[in-house]
Amino acid sequence: MLDALARLPRPKLTGLGCGVIAIGSMLVGGWFSRILGGAPVLYGLLFVLVSVAVAAWVRPVDLICAPVAVPIAYAAGLIVSGGLYELFTELAVGAPWLFAGTLAAVGITLGRQVTVMAGRIRRRRENAARAAAAAQQQRG
Repeated sequence: MLDALARLPRPKLTGLGCGVIAIGSMLVGGWFSRILGGAPVLYGLLFVLVSVAVAAWVRPVDLICAPVAVPIAYAAGLIVSGGLYELFTELAVGAPWLFAGTLAAVGITLGRQVTVMAGRIRRRRENAARAAAAAQQQRG
């Protein structure tokens, strides 16, 4: 499993790129859903996959953008899928998919943020220990 994670590309999406990729993917997904006669399960699965991918590949500086961009992308794709008149109905019917994808993005970004913060704390402690050791050597 760790080998599979090591082969994944490093996070490189900016906040704007995160939104563009999510919205573009869901617009294409909405178009395919419309062609297939409104396949809500296919659209929902695509949304969860897009949410996970965007949350995993956004830069650590822009982590907040993923949970914000994915619900917007979901709604944008629904406009293509069913039209503006059916948007609210589709949002109500597809709420479990919307919540699942958004919670997946929130969970991944929270986990990544905790990892980033733990790395910062570890580096600060290491730097403080090095500085204390250097000060001790200068005194003794």
